[in-house]
Amino acid sequence: MTTLTKPKKQRVDHQQRRTAVLMVAPALVVMFLVAAVPIGYAIWLSLNVYSVRQAGLSKFVGLGNYLEALVSPAWWHAFGQTFLFAIVSVGLEVVLGVAMALLLNMAFRGRGLLRSTLLIPYAVLTVVSAITWQAMFESNLGLVTGILRGLGLPGGDMVWLAEPGYAMAVIIVADVWKTAPFVALLVLAGLQVIPADVYEAADLDGAGRWQTFWHVTLPLLRPAIALAAIFRLLDALRIFDLPFVLTKGANGTQTMSMLAYQELREGRLIGQGSALSILTFCTVMVVSLVYIRFAGGNIRDVSREA
Repeated sequence: MTTLTKPKKQRVDHQQRRTAVLMVAPALVVMFLVAAVPIGYAIWLSLNVYSVRQAGLSKFVGLGNYLEALVSPAWWHAFGQTFLFAIVSVGLEVVLGVAMALLLNMAFRGRGLLRSTLLIPYAVLTVVSAITWQAMFESNLGLVTGILRGLGLPGGDMVWLAEPGYAMAVIIVADVWKTAPFVALLVLAGLQVIPADVYEAADLDGAGRWQTFWHVTLPLLRPAIALAAIFRLLDALRIFDLPFVLTKGANGTQTMSMLAYQELREGRLIGQGSALSILTFCTVMVVSLVYIRFAGGNIRDVSREA
């Protein structure tokens, strides 16, 4: 009986897989077209040099635009500034996000209201938050500069967005304020699936609060932290709106996306700008693949728990 039923079971499984593929195929085709067509067209544009005087006139240069970008100091400066922004901002967001999640996981009156208000910064439009932070760091009327000036601290009379280094610091602060609640929300979800008996066992073993956090909570939170970090890292590497509104990329705040925009839209260098866009896309893809390669186990743990 086993030898007769096994081929039949295999045929049923094969038929089910075939049915599943046929049902999913239309969605996959649409997703492929939505993603592949714009990317393919951008790649084609990047392989040509277009004239700004004669519409439609182009000259195929192959990888010339890419080689020109890779030997350009502007590209490597934007590359370095982007990674500086991403590493510092994501690092701060993870630390603050974990701290906020631990606070929100405690039992106290008004916890539900605090959880709701926590997401307000993340719900604010990036352009609106950028304009707000720009006003807060105004040299004469800004809230931050006024406080520094009132306390007699350095920076009260400084034009923050006009100084290299300080301008990047303002952008990082604005980004951390807006997106740290998003990290906190993901980490809080990870905290809520940790079994209570784990903490009871740690308490019976005589572990203190710091030992419990370091040896119990933090290891169990690594999947959630890894997921939050990759989301934020990929988003930070594509940062455009904050530096665009706050500094227009000046004073050491030009990112890869800003450089591509300036070449493509302001300089009307379609081929060069497209090449920079593809290089930015490839950079984000490489970072995501490397991150998943080394932190993929933690991310898969989150997927299984979900």
